[in-house]
Amino acid sequence: MLKKNWLITGCSTGLGRAFAQEILKNGHNVVVTSRNIDDIQDIIQDYPQTALGAALDVTDKTQIENAIEQTMQKFGRIDVLINNAGFGYRSAVEEADETQVATLFNANFFGMVNMIKKVLPIMRKQKSGTIFNVSSIAGRYSNPGSGYYSATKFAVEGLSDALKKEVAPLGIRVIIIEPGQFRTDFSGRSLTGAQTEIADYKETAGKRRKENDCTYGTEKGNPQKAAQAIIKVEESKKVPFRLLLGSDAIEITRLELETQIEELENWKNISLSTDS
Repeated sequence: MLKKNWLITGCSTGLGRAFAQEILKNGHNVVVTSRNIDDIQDIIQDYPQTALGAALDVTDKTQIENAIEQTMQKFGRIDVLINNAGFGYRSAVEEADETQVATLFNANFFGMVNMIKKVLPIMRKQKSGTIFNVSSIAGRYSNPGSGYYSATKFAVEGLSDALKKEVAPLGIRVIIIEPGQFRTDFSGRSLTGAQTEIADYKETAGKRRKENDCTYGTEKGNPQKAAQAIIKVEESKKVPFRLLLGSDAIEITRLELETQIEELENWKNISLSTDS
């Protein structure tokens, strides 16, 4: 096994924590990050030689620079970046608070951009590297109440698609991770929502508010197995651009793609009528 240096954002809970633990277990070096470094001390203590802990809020460019500087001082290079930090948000489009939505985009999208822009010069110099951007099946389609969260993940996917084509000739790979439902804190501590509730949306977005969500703790997805899958993909010579994780992710995405193809065919004549 070729030992590599991984930098992972958002390791306090959920998939990020599972990624860090499993990658360390497999003998790699990992920069384990969290906004509150106390939340990751147990991981660092378990792997004192190969784990480096760093306080990192991806919306804080100074903290990003400090974390990357620490990484380079200890390990000398960054082979893999996993942009995992972020949180969920539920609200009907009309109900959402602008400040909350701005915070959501800063964490889920612009935080990822901040990390990529600081890590790319290192990977370009190395002429190698892998960037995993954690999206979601919500980056393929959107449910009522998830419009803003999905918007952040659609943005992640659009930027990643362009980035992949820009950096491939430089020896750098870009992979989107699209998880289905996993047994994490996503539907618990990590989920927020609008303070305003409009009665007309009770039967659509209302059913998916945090207090009405019944999925927490019952999800099929195993975070440790997700981490194992990420390691296998990173070690592969040929990698996917979009990596679905979970049987529900496969089922939902297949249905969405079939629906889009059916709509394309049904309206093809109108679409073609616009050509000169």
